[in-house]
Amino acid sequence: QVQLVESGGGLVQPGGSLRLSCAASGFIFSTYAMKWYRQAPGKERELVAAISSAGSTTNYADSVKGRFFISRTNAKNTVYLQMNSLKPEDTAVYYCNARRLWPSDDDYWGQGTQVTVSS
Repeated sequence: QVQLVESGGGLVQPGGSLRLSCAASGFIFSTYAMKWYRQAPGKERELVAAISSAGSTTNYADSVKGRFFISRTNAKNTVYLQMNSLKPEDTAVYYCNARRLWPSDDDYWGQGTQVTVSS
């Protein structure tokens, strides 16, 4: 029932841009904070960006501040990650996450989409 489906990953050159999308279904999207995580080979999964349920607050990892931008369109049940000035170290599988603590503790994950930044 619950689904988070990422799209938009691919191969880009350093300095390029990419926009990831995550389409949600099966839950009340507008009541969940949305987050993007990434995991590179041999490394732990790390939080990249987060946005509050209404889209009024955003947070970013220091490594992506000024380059990545998270947004959401609740009417479309979709969250986005605009990635600019991409670096090789941004290469990872990017995961969409839906999270809330109230009225229930819910934690949903997408399947991930590969982003490769290489010449």
